[in-house]
Amino acid sequence: MAGEVLQSEDGSGVVTVTLSNPARRNACSLAMWQAIGDIFEALAARSDVRIVILTGAGGHFCAGADISEFATVRDTVEKADIYSAVGNRAARMIRDLPQPSIAAVHGYGVGGGCGLALSCDFRVGGPDTRMGIPAAERGIVYGPEDCALLLRAVGLANAKLVLYSARQFDIEACRAMGLVDLYDAEGALAGARKLAAELATRAPIAQRGAKLVLEALDAGEVDARAAEIRALMERAVTSEDYREAGRAFMEKRRAVFQGR
Repeated sequence: MAGEVLQSEDGSGVVTVTLSNPARRNACSLAMWQAIGDIFEALAARSDVRIVILTGAGGHFCAGADISEFATVRDTVEKADIYSAVGNRAARMIRDLPQPSIAAVHGYGVGGGCGLALSCDFRVGGPDTRMGIPAAERGIVYGPEDCALLLRAVGLANAKLVLYSARQFDIEACRAMGLVDLYDAEGALAGARKLAAELATRAPIAQRGAKLVLEALDAGEVDARAAEIRALMERAVTSEDYREAGRAFMEKRRAVFQGR
């Protein structure tokens, strides 16, 4: 397989998923798209995982799809549909991850790589960050799922600019339009690790609940997910973390949350 997807853990509940195909700026093969979906689906089921960082090896985040294999894996309408379904699943598994997710976008985060970053809750950039979607250079029409992620991050006019122009935007432009949420002069991964370390000290059930409610509001699915939201609210108020927060407040110390 050209490239792979690696996973590492630091012992504090922070998991780092690394796209590794540095010879191609971490362009994703079909097997890598499949692996991303599988990894994030598995992480979603783990109560010990607090935060997930998505990044790339060798100086870049991800240059999108590995076009070199298109002649064999995407050369018919049927194969293209399968390829798109695998890629959409990868983005969906990241988007729907219950835990907070952070994309550390160093170097190029373009095309499908930009889509993966947009699937995360937060995107952290550094001085070398460059993002964009070259669909208008490749004759590709992005589907509703990909466009929805872009639209909610940057707004309608900027989404049109990204898709119509095929530009690669530098870090200043990325920050201005909302492609990047946070900037760290030491680099995207350093910034992502700082944010992850902060978030990992907070109550996991509260974070999962906030994500559930905000995503339901954004998608117009509050009524459809009302029972799920109610269950998580009840779980929070009966949790040991809720009691620990009260004790810590009275004792004037930082709470130690266990996610239960």
